[in-house]
Amino acid sequence: MFWTVTLSILQGCSQAVKLFFLTLLFALPLGLVVAFGSMSKWAPFRALAYRQQEALGFARWLSQLRPLSALTNVIVWIIRGTPLILQLIIIFYGPGTWFGTNPWNAFQDGRMTACCIAFIINYACYFSVIYRGGIEGVPAGQREAGEVLGLTKRQIFFKITLLQMVKRIIPPMSNEIITLVKDTSLARTIAIIEITMAGEAFMKSKGITWPLFYTGVFYLAFVGLLTLLFSFIERKLSYFK
Repeated sequence: MFWTVTLSILQGCSQAVKLFFLTLLFALPLGLVVAFGSMSKWAPFRALAYRQQEALGFARWLSQLRPLSALTNVIVWIIRGTPLILQLIIIFYGPGTWFGTNPWNAFQDGRMTACCIAFIINYACYFSVIYRGGIEGVPAGQREAGEVLGLTKRQIFFKITLLQMVKRIIPPMSNEIITLVKDTSLARTIAIIEITMAGEAFMKSKGITWPLFYTGVFYLAFVGLLTLLFSFIERKLSYFK
């Protein structure tokens, strides 16, 4: 029985690990894009303030409007303000309910594809807030010093801002990534057999509960490895004070 349970949980573990790494692979860069969008200073109607020096009311508000930043912040607010399990249900079941056909059936592993998309969108929004805090935490004087030295905006970001941002975001980012490990259990919502669902199956079929506790060993081992990894990274970046 022990080896049967172990093999079943290992199969569920492979699904959880796959979801974990696919989410990180796409959510980390997407989160940076979302962070830049939320900080965008693009104001297409700014010219109104110059044409009408005494612009009041709606014209003044319109001249200060930053649509890209506003839209991005609204999306981040919605994603962060609703449960991941709700987003997962809507993304997988919504299209089939609204349009009469489920597009995820077109994929070989449609359930995993839908689950990955939900996780990527959710975690990209959380990562974007961390990125934004890290970027804004770098003193403005250092960016201004880069401009004085003749560096371009791209050079300032990669040579000054990025290195210090990475140092600042490691603790909150590690917390989110460890949370992602545990959130993979939500994949069972759309019948993906991950670790917890594999353990629960034995409770329902055999009436035994120890496989559920056994699944905790896998989560603890995964989280323990990540904790050691992030501790190592923090020590390597400790030269930034």
